[in-house]
Amino acid sequence: MRIISSIRSLLIALVPLVLSAAAYGQIGISVSFAPPELPIYEQPLCPGDGYLWTPGYWAYADDDYYWVPGTWVMAPEPGLLWTPAYWGWGGSGFVFYDGYWGQQVGFYGGVSYGYGYFGEGYQGGRWEGEHFYYNRAASNVNVTNIHNVYNTTVINNTSNRVSYNGGNGGISARPTAREETVAHERHVPPVAVQTQHVREARAKPELRASVNHGAPAVAATPKPGAFSDRAVVPAKQGGTPYNRAAVQPPANSPAAQPKNGSTRPEQPAPNNRPEANRAEPNRPATAQPNNRPEPNRPPAAQPSNRPEPNRAPAAQPSNRPEPNRAPAAQPT
Repeated sequence: MRIISSIRSLLIALVPLVLSAAAYGQIGISVSFAPPELPIYEQPLCPGDGYLWTPGYWAYADDDYYWVPGTWVMAPEPGLLWTPAYWGWGGSGFVFYDGYWGQQVGFYGGVSYGYGYFGEGYQGGRWEGEHFYYNRAASNVNVTNIHNVYNTTVINNTSNRVSYNGGNGGISARPTAREETVAHERHVPPVAVQTQHVREARAKPELRASVNHGAPAVAATPKPGAFSDRAVVPAKQGGTPYNRAAVQPPANSPAAQPKNGSTRPEQPAPNNRPEANRAEPNRPATAQPNNRPEPNRPPAAQPSNRPEPNRAPAAQPSNRPEPNRAPAAQPT
């Protein structure tokens, strides 16, 4: 009985680990139009030793995207790194993949969030035993208060502000072999302060894309939920303001998206081709292209009528030679 009880206790203890490894990934939501570009903003100063940077991203609720500001978060345990959330094209819409904590940074769509997250891995710092060391080349830290720092040059490619993977205009990155392995490792969900941070962002109208047009007034905070802190950072205006109509596919051609996994404007054309083929048996449909020039023929007929009035005057000169021929006949 003691053995059975021990096995049962072991299985109960393993269930949370299995759930944590599998439950945090794709979120059951699909959006037909793409999220806005990533806003441009400065990283707030790291509030203290042990905080890790989690970049901001666009979330979705109530038929609108809203900005979840980037913020500094204490890791749930030493050695864990943050894999950011991202959007990916799912064949018929954009699917959201939530962020998570793990021993390694996994795949986050190749999205360049900046400040160490440049599309693959993390270059903003590293764990050395129980302490996290910050790379000053990618992280904003005060060396007076934080001494565990180093300086390694990184390639800061933040010119591409696309916030999603795949689809029309999306990033074409695919998981590496290492990232595929990380996907099957133990994942720890966002901590409570991160979840609360998202809830508060959702409740703020000014963070919605339909209101801020892609440039939220609070782009980053020094700590989760500190939306009114003096250290909050606004987004900088850059590029074309977000316009939902510009990224939303036509309402009459939703089936055009799954065909090539994109929302290219030219894809509705295949939907129109069958309509043309339906009209082929009646052939009057093919007569329509012939009828289109007909409205132009009346104008074309007018020039043809203009010479006709000239023909009558032209007939008069033809009669003038006839009187001349008669005098010519008298001498002979």
